[in-house]
Amino acid sequence: MIYVFLANGFEEVEALAPIDLLRRCELEVVTVGVGGRQITGSHGITVLTDITDSEIVLGGDLQMIVLPGGMPGTLNLEHSESVQTAVDFCAERGIFIGAICAAPSILGHKGLLADREAIAYPGFETQLAGARISTHSVVRDDFFITAQGAGVAVPFGLKLCEALCGERRAETLAAGICYPAH
Repeated sequence: MIYVFLANGFEEVEALAPIDLLRRCELEVVTVGVGGRQITGSHGITVLTDITDSEIVLGGDLQMIVLPGGMPGTLNLEHSESVQTAVDFCAERGIFIGAICAAPSILGHKGLLADREAIAYPGFETQLAGARISTHSVVRDDFFITAQGAGVAVPFGLKLCEALCGERRAETLAAGICYPAH
């Protein structure tokens, strides 16, 4: 199971593109509303989440959590005790954590990216304490997958799929959505 955390002010593309791609891989994706089920993104798109953050269950079949960026969405995620607990749970167990745009700063503030290759939205690199800033727009270092922003939401989603389903499945998915090969 994959939890995608959504807080008011989230960047819609950074959340919805990865959710769509992960579901196309037939993975169980559960959207989690921080503070409620009805969450409005930074561009006024309102989403009804599957569950609220008070309903999450950590353990068992959890394969990944995903933290979309956006403002003030990233700040709202970072101030959530449930999100902090989920990040700690995953980090302690080597469970995948995906974060895009400003959201890698949440991991950076916890010191989780120290001595790892990571990337964030331009200007947020200073928030990735001790990280080696990548020259790539999407990067995986062990169980951390970080990305720059909305413009790379599809490659970010494909990298999440690759982590859970393998490179071949991600390539097949990319071809199926007419994503240009590099």
